[in-house]
Amino acid sequence: MNILSIQSHVAYGHVGNASATFPMQRLGHEVWPIHTVQFSNHTGYGSWTGRVFDGQAVEELVEGIAARGVLPACDGVLSGYMGSADIGQAILGTVARVREANPAALYCCDPVIGDVGRGVFVRPGIPEFMHDGAVPAADLVTPNQFELDLLAGRTTATLADAKAALAAVQGLGPRVVLVTSLQTEDTPADAIDLAAGEAGEVWRVRTPRLGVSVNGAGDAIAALFFVHYLATRSAAEALGRAASSVFGLLKRTEEAGSREILLVAAQDEFVQPTRVFRPEPV
Repeated sequence: MNILSIQSHVAYGHVGNASATFPMQRLGHEVWPIHTVQFSNHTGYGSWTGRVFDGQAVEELVEGIAARGVLPACDGVLSGYMGSADIGQAILGTVARVREANPAALYCCDPVIGDVGRGVFVRPGIPEFMHDGAVPAADLVTPNQFELDLLAGRTTATLADAKAALAAVQGLGPRVVLVTSLQTEDTPADAIDLAAGEAGEVWRVRTPRLGVSVNGAGDAIAALFFVHYLATRSAAEALGRAASSVFGLLKRTEEAGSREILLVAAQDEFVQPTRVFRPEPV
């Protein structure tokens, strides 16, 4: 498949496109990456160099790709960190253009807004743009729990709350919603849940909680979930495959004591995960 991936990029480490591109390529897919920012490293280090691009820069690159006559062969658009609302508008324009060229193409939006413990960390206007523009335009969305709560306008203290929130976000437009990290009253302290909703059904994968906190894992799981969904057209199957791969990736990272996810060293986890987790209906 051919995936147009529009999100941030770093030269050192793995976040944004630097986290999402290689797993999709390792699974045999072509990726056309467009960067919304290009930094030396992720901002968690406290200092970085580089710049944020604007919507026009994105549109210029899309125009150049379109000039190659390949948009009809684009199977999906993946977006992540946007940086500004004008970049968001450029992404939605790109999605419309790809869908015109290939009506079967899908759009997966990773609605990067914030996280538990950090709150909202994107620029003003981005949360509203996600809720009112990007999420309604998407076929799939992949929020974390904080973003799920914000988009749904409710808290997710229990599994029932989470299912209601998934349904509320689906009500905005997307057919599939994946919550990439879920901790409710129903989740054991030594575990972490992932859940996906599609067509009125919800599936859950529960994995052991690891003692590692690194940037870029959410970008990787969104990409993996998207390409597995494109291949199988099953949220449950995509959930199980993506969760298994990312657990293996994070476990290898924890064992190595690395601050950056071992995207390259642990690449076999994308193709043949060491441990396979099966989704269960809830």
